[in-house]
Amino acid sequence: MKSEAGQRTASDLNDKDEPIYQALMNAIVEHQLPPGSKLPEEALCQVFGVSRTGIRKVLQRLAAVQMITLTPKRGAQVATPGVDEAKEIFRTRALLEGANLPAVLAHLQTPHLAALEMLIQQEQQAHQQHDGPAAIRLSAAFHIQLQAISGNQVLTEMVTRLTQRSSLVIAAWGAPWQRGCRCDDHDRLVALLRKKALQPLTDALQQHFDHILASLHFERSGEVLPDFARLFAGTGVAP
Repeated sequence: MKSEAGQRTASDLNDKDEPIYQALMNAIVEHQLPPGSKLPEEALCQVFGVSRTGIRKVLQRLAAVQMITLTPKRGAQVATPGVDEAKEIFRTRALLEGANLPAVLAHLQTPHLAALEMLIQQEQQAHQQHDGPAAIRLSAAFHIQLQAISGNQVLTEMVTRLTQRSSLVIAAWGAPWQRGCRCDDHDRLVALLRKKALQPLTDALQQHFDHILASLHFERSGEVLPDFARLFAGTGVAP
């Protein structure tokens, strides 16, 4: 009985932490919290309505997936990928996503194509409306959904983590107007998927990542202290 009570308590804590974790993760991925942004525990405690212990658990989770850095006496801040790390992230994505394309084609069905085309339409609309967070989110969703077609859950989870870190790279080193990937590249990938042309598809995906790397100017952005109350309004967790 004692063990079961302990498990329920741990589960309750995890449930309480998850919305905060997701809110911070989304804000980082969508460039609302740029690289270098400081994440003071006291400010986060106030906006989310939780204790320092709860905030520290969330920050440790974000540090474990390399989205933030935790430094003694300096606290937490959004990670800023270095030049070499930035290049390695996209080169690793090219290797993983390209190697998985035969499995994607083997499992590809018409509804998969329709779902990818819908994402592209939504992404294009986000660009037209200058909705940067939505464009970034939809661009990442395209790549994740493409790889998920293969049915390889482990690889899909790896790609998900890498797309999150890719967003950090673009925020740190991309041009101010850069939001996600190029929609026309995604259109081309879907056209080749429809033809089930493996080699042209593999080449197009590699070129897609080459385009992204070529667009990065590797000039460090300045630090910004965000308005946490505005970003996370309505996401507080009652004590």
